[in-house]
Amino acid sequence: MSEKTQPIDSQIHLEVEPEINRYFKAAIKAQASDLHLKVGHSLKLRVNKDIKDTTAEVMTEEKIEKLVFQILNDKQKQFLLENGSLDFAYEVGQADRFRVNVFRQRSKISLSARRIVSAIPPFESLHLPPSIKAIADKSHEGLILVGGPGGCGKSTTIASMINHINSTRPCHIITIEDPLEFIYVDQKAIVSQREIGLDVRDYEDALKSLKRQDPDVVLIGELQEKETITAAIRAAETGKLVFGTVNAANGIQAIQRLVDLFPPEERGLARQTLANVLRAVITQMLLAGLKKTTPRIPAVEIMIATPVVRNLIADGHETEVISIIKTGESDGMLDFIESLRSLVEGDWIDLKTALQYAPNVEELKMALKGIRSRG
Repeated sequence: MSEKTQPIDSQIHLEVEPEINRYFKAAIKAQASDLHLKVGHSLKLRVNKDIKDTTAEVMTEEKIEKLVFQILNDKQKQFLLENGSLDFAYEVGQADRFRVNVFRQRSKISLSARRIVSAIPPFESLHLPPSIKAIADKSHEGLILVGGPGGCGKSTTIASMINHINSTRPCHIITIEDPLEFIYVDQKAIVSQREIGLDVRDYEDALKSLKRQDPDVVLIGELQEKETITAAIRAAETGKLVFGTVNAANGIQAIQRLVDLFPPEERGLARQTLANVLRAVITQMLLAGLKKTTPRIPAVEIMIATPVVRNLIADGHETEVISIIKTGESDGMLDFIESLRSLVEGDWIDLKTALQYAPNVEELKMALKGIRSRG
């Protein structure tokens, strides 16, 4: 947990529209995922993974400070001045939300913001393997991890799984997010969404409250600190179904990164408890697609925590799991090579893209010829 607790978000309400909104609106119009404001540069937008220049005016130090400070309350201004960085959620109109980070670099204010698309896309539109929906259907307790690099669609995948549960299962779902990325509408389930900095001060307070809120399903968000993964494991041990994300390239790396959050003397026990509650690790990459209707499409690895997989993780032999994944199709498993092969043969991505992202180029080439490695 962060030692420096940010002030609770409270977006101020001005009689006139803040000037900075026109930059956010430019990002919305361009369907950008991120925007950047920096002294000496015009507005920069990230569109389909690439940073694009705009014709907006070049930012001066005075201009960017005026834009930023107009939308901060007094506590946020003080926190920024004292700590050099501030995160907060910001709304433009009724439907568009951004997660904003204001920070100092070379003694000057800069701003980066990521657009949060609140509507949850239908599961079928994400082009994910059907076995991921099956994981959501079959899992009623334990820990499900979704991994991948930043911007690969981890949050969207989890949202689709949680919303599937929401539509099919009478239960209580609690999400703890920083920030809220999707807005759920109660269906068969009751969904309680808690945003860090707005509804609760920090993850620690939110996690302490869980046992009094009677959840069946919990989304904890990114697991990047020992206390958070410990709380996730404890919740899973008490019969909750827990979802979390981890920044990792594959399932094996996801396990290793979580275990490495613990001091060396605690890692043996951490492995055992993690193995006991683990249900699945889904890892994905978001690749450039060939079809106009699908400009980006995920390649996916799915590790199912079978008894053999759990034993390997508990004993510290998780690197041996890759051979289990390759031969585990009947258990719902999928490796990146098979996922990439399927995408190429289905004309979803080109061969160059597949080879660029393949964990083993020669193995992918063989798979495309109909030869699969099992080791």
